[in-house]
Amino acid sequence: MANEPRTLGDLGELRGDAVVATSAAPVYQQKLDAFGRAYATGKRKNAVARVWLKRGHGKILVNKKDFSAYFARPVLQMLLKQPLNAANRADQYDVIATVAGGGLSGQAGAVRHGISKALTAYEPDLRPVLKKGGFLTRDSRVVERKKYGKMKARRSFQFSKR
Repeated sequence: MANEPRTLGDLGELRGDAVVATSAAPVYQQKLDAFGRAYATGKRKNAVARVWLKRGHGKILVNKKDFSAYFARPVLQMLLKQPLNAANRADQYDVIATVAGGGLSGQAGAVRHGISKALTAYEPDLRPVLKKGGFLTRDSRVVERKKYGKMKARRSFQFSKR
């Protein structure tokens, strides 16, 4: 009993297995297409946005319209700019997005998610900043389906004693 194993590495040596070293954090690389653009898909509720990001002067087009014309509410415009402002890249990239499905709020969230993912594809060093701000997380909340025997998802019909 003089050679008792004291660590997990010792157990591996007793079996004859080579001790496998744990890998470091994954290294992210820049992913660009033939035109020098980064592509990403963003999703929110039922909306899906396809986003292309390239070097430019801060122009944002959504469905071939200026983003301020497509999203009239200032809150939605601010939502779109959040990842670019968090990374201090507001006037350095042009964004072209096509978005479909859902309502305006969901579409704005989908474009924001797509911009964030495209930024990390273009500049992998920005990933910690965007991750800390919560821009890379897909908001998985969707509308609950309506059940039979109910008015809505959970709301019952009005009760009457008669």
